[in-house]
Amino acid sequence: MRLFAAVLPPQEVTEELAAVVAELRKLPGAEGLRWTGVPGWHFTLAFYGEVDDDVVPELSERLERAARRTPCFPLAVRGGGQFGHGRALWAGASGGVTELRLLADRAEAAGRKAGLAGEHRRYKAHLTVARSRAAVDVAPYREVLDRFVSRTWSVDELALVRSNLPKSGVPGEQPRYEVVGRWALGGAG
Repeated sequence: MRLFAAVLPPQEVTEELAAVVAELRKLPGAEGLRWTGVPGWHFTLAFYGEVDDDVVPELSERLERAARRTPCFPLAVRGGGQFGHGRALWAGASGGVTELRLLADRAEAAGRKAGLAGEHRRYKAHLTVARSRAAVDVAPYREVLDRFVSRTWSVDELALVRSNLPKSGVPGEQPRYEVVGRWALGGAG
């Protein structure tokens, strides 16, 4: 199964972001982007790729340990940016970004210790809102996102998420995400 570790924003925060994304989708050229839906909004901490079923228990145990070692921290969705000359448009984070980065390092280490190769990248807290196959000028979208700040919430859990990629071939079909494990952070009762 295709897995990744993530922090999932609460519904109130995704509703706030959804209102802004609805405005972005009205801007000229928006129809040329593939917009991610609310169910796909998350802060990926570590991407594990295809994981054999027999590795999941050890990965889960290590993620639970990583969560226990990390205290709760405040986070908000804030601002925006791009990767790859507009191939990915994202919303950023503010608040406990240092703690989020530490949790990402721990989630990556959990995968490595469970025997998953994974790819190491410098962590950049982001939540992808749109993608494009070609380079796109996303400056107008970034300008709107730069003014956005969601309410702050307390991150109190780490999630292991399964990504089910589209198989129908229908244009615009989104991956489906299923949380397969949740662990309370150290300060979360």
